[in-house]
Amino acid sequence: MPPPAVFLWRPAISPEPETSLEESPAEESPAETAWSEDRLLDGRILLKQPRDGYRAAIDPVLLAAATPAAPGERILDVGAGVGAAALCLAFRVPGARVTGLELQPALAELGAINILDNHLEDRVTILTGDILSPPDSLPAAGFDRLMTNPPFQKAGTHTPPPGASRALAHGEGSADLEAWVAFCTRMLKPRGTLTLIHRADRLDDLIALLHGRFGAITLIPLWPRAGRPAKRILVTARRGARSPAILSAGLVLHEASGSFTSAAQAVLRHGEAIQP
Repeated sequence: MPPPAVFLWRPAISPEPETSLEESPAEESPAETAWSEDRLLDGRILLKQPRDGYRAAIDPVLLAAATPAAPGERILDVGAGVGAAALCLAFRVPGARVTGLELQPALAELGAINILDNHLEDRVTILTGDILSPPDSLPAAGFDRLMTNPPFQKAGTHTPPPGASRALAHGEGSADLEAWVAFCTRMLKPRGTLTLIHRADRLDDLIALLHGRFGAITLIPLWPRAGRPAKRILVTARRGARSPAILSAGLVLHEASGSFTSAAQAVLRHGEAIQP
């Protein structure tokens, strides 16, 4: 059998912050058409993901970059998909141990392959499970940091995208945003931090759900271009803290030409952390 096709990561010209992975026109084997090979962090991370279904773009890279992890800490990635955020965080913080939880078995299986392909099996694990009935191996209050990219769309308020996998990833099901935040709260140690990425127009829902559970909330808007409203926002919060909220300057993703800004490239290509 010929070797699988190799696909290269390169910045795409796009006004939307969630679109940035493109495949090279390399010839592919018919046996490998179910998935593609993409690369994150300027080729440092190899990522197999389905051609049809949910596909990671830059959101998980930004999520990992905003998670303030340190060597020796345990991090839980809720809704891990094929492991994009978990792999990026493990690359940036070599001493951290990352566990991913993913509802869809097919995505979790690809995630396990990605872990092996990137030689991170000693520090990254992906489990299959539901936040409403999590695996017994996930300890309550067992994680220093938690990062998550919840489904963006409120149930019943949107037309689901084609394909069961994409529909499940994009829209809330039996586990709504409230259940998501409640689960994250249970999994974190006291004073542990939660980092999530979501639609900016659901910020009021998020703040209401975090109130009473989290403090020291930091809001990091992701501006598509300078002078344009943010469509995505990163939120970090500390469990049980009482410090006031901070609205940061945020990150401008694209120049007027559509290319990534130097600040965005530092994160997306070179693996630098997002500082609030």
